[in-house]
Amino acid sequence: MGVDPELFFPERGASTREAKAVCRGCVVQEECLEYAIANGEKFGIWGGMSERERRRVRRARILAHQGGSAAS
Repeated sequence: MGVDPELFFPERGASTREAKAVCRGCVVQEECLEYAIANGEKFGIWGGMSERERRRVRRARILAHQGGSAAS
């Protein structure tokens, strides 16, 4: 997209707002996020989410899967 890749890997404690704004306008945002979740990306903004946000999504998916399999 012509954006400096370092924007997506801010220093610890730095704002992620600008990177997330770029992600909101990206046509592959969902695919990017799914890639990061599937591959356990630990650093950077992927699909508009930080590692902490992606960790929450992974955890919620695991819990939902466990809850769904318990009902089977």
